[in-house]
Amino acid sequence: MSKMIIREYRETDCRLLMELFYDTVHTVCADDYTGEQLDAWAPAEADWEKWHCSLAAHYSLVALENGIIAGFGDIDESGYLDRLFVHKDYQRRGIAGALCERLERYICSAQEKEAGAKIVTHASLTAKQFFEKRGYKVVKRQEILKNGVSLVNFVMEKDC
Repeated sequence: MSKMIIREYRETDCRLLMELFYDTVHTVCADDYTGEQLDAWAPAEADWEKWHCSLAAHYSLVALENGIIAGFGDIDESGYLDRLFVHKDYQRRGIAGALCERLERYICSAQEKEAGAKIVTHASLTAKQFFEKRGYKVVKRQEILKNGVSLVNFVMEKDC
């Protein structure tokens, strides 16, 4: 039986999280996006410093299973759930749900005094159903440009 541990992000995690992101996008999302779209969304070369600064500025969590990084997620102070990715070899084990639960709880407890506080995410075609099962509602379908390539995603929100 594997044991999952969720802990806060550390700077030493950054390169592994960037690799996990790249691998996950290019495998798990391959049925929903073209190769060109996958390359634009998750290019082979990414800016480590930009990633680290973003993860360090947000409430960022890392899920470990038997000491191996199996997933990560982050949310900013406004309630924008920026990233939620699970390693391609660790899909459908409850990791995304556990990370999402902790991120939602963190931001909703921080915002509890604000009436109408919401969590917002921009869900990929691949992730849309996961978020719907968690009670998120589609606000709108949108086409965004990533590195000059058009991608479809969904602005989704959930009340705290």
